[in-house]
Amino acid sequence: MFDRLRLDDRVALVTGAGRGIGKAIALGLAEAGADVIVAARTLVQVEETA
Repeated sequence: MFDRLRLDDRVALVTGAGRGIGKAIALGLAEAGADVIVAARTLVQVEETA
């Protein structure tokens, strides 16, 4: 899906990555090759996304 949009050697910071849109964006960026830093309200949410 991300053949045209590669984010190799890029870093992304996603806040609200514990659920919903933030989580979906974090996972999509990772699939595109980015190194993703996630932030959420609880450590449990961060671990579930990671």
